Amino acid sequence: MCQLKNCPTIPSNCSDPPYTDYISKGQMTTTFAQFASEQTARNTIHLNIVKYCLMLCDALTADANHIKSANYGFELDSSGRKYHKIYMTINGRRDSIHAFIDKTNGYVYKPASVKAPAKGVRYNLLVISEREEMLAKCDWAGGYLYMR
Repeated sequence: MCQLKNCPTIPSNCSDPPYTDYISKGQMTTTFAQFASEQTARNTIHLNIVKYCLMLCDALTADANHIKSANYGFELDSSGRKYHKIYMTINGRRDSIHAFIDKTNGYVYKPASVKAPAKGVRYNLLVISEREEMLAKCDWAGGYLYMR
């Protein structure tokens, strides 16, 4: 037995195995091959979320066309780390955030502020029935984003 258990380096005459031998020798949860093969699926999900965000922007813009006093539009901002933001524009200038959409799973949130969404998922863009319901109910004012 080694008498130097608290020493930062293991002397050559020490009979205790190095620290790394005490760590569990279990398999890694994901191998590089699995990670690489799943990357295509992750990219497809990300592209679908962006496509559905743009579909929502188009539906909101179409709904806002009946308002004659201002030229309303909606645009997607993907610059955030965690969320896509859908901005409402008036005469080409950003006015307010209409919705937050999670980049990883497609959850749609009502905005609580300019920086953060409200608690509670409103819709999921990746679920066909919820996406169709959202696109059917969406309105330019955001009433469809209140808890159902």
